[in-house]
Amino acid sequence: MSGNLYTTENMKNLKQLNDLASEQLQAFNDFNAAVFQDGALSRKEKEIIAVAIAHVTECPYCIDSHTKSAKKAGASLEELAEAVFVTAAVEAGGAVTHSTHVHNAMDNDASDVLYARSNLKKLGQLGKYAAKGFKGYSAFSAAATKDGKLSAAFKEIIAVAVGTATQCPYCIDVHSKNAEKQGATGEQLAEAIMVSSALRAGGAYAHMGNMIESYRD
Repeated sequence: MSGNLYTTENMKNLKQLNDLASEQLQAFNDFNAAVFQDGALSRKEKEIIAVAIAHVTECPYCIDSHTKSAKKAGASLEELAEAVFVTAAVEAGGAVTHSTHVHNAMDNDASDVLYARSNLKKLGQLGKYAAKGFKGYSAFSAAATKDGKLSAAFKEIIAVAVGTATQCPYCIDVHSKNAEKQGATGEQLAEAIMVSSALRAGGAYAHMGNMIESYRD
């Protein structure tokens, strides 16, 4: 086995899956093909979302594959960079919003409901105790989601997909509302979420190349 855990050579091992788990492989391929068809979102838009989600799953194989697919579908490097900054902002937001649980843990009178919109009222405490950092986060989030090469509306669609991938209920709630305000449709959000689902599955799929290589070693 190569000393480099991430090498494109490992992808050749995926050919063995047809012998190892053919039924599951076919179902995965059919799922993936259905998700990336043109619909309420174009193939190009879906590939841009895929690149953003691949930076959540941190799968280098997925980043490589979907960056190339996005480029082939007509996405520019500027558009991809903006999409990935949406990922960075939403992931930062997940950490910020979950800080409310720290405050709840130290508050004997806090509700036992772990995920409640009322928790977000305690974000003011984070802004108080870490004012400069919180201000910097807020400015970054605003910059990442404003109109640019990608529209603010599409960025909010990406943000919803990222929120589902990171499993942050606060992020899903906030960005779903923002997306609706920006004019995103239910169909667009549903298709974006399916891209997120496919990329979560795809990370596991791609890493089976590493598993097979390790097994053979």
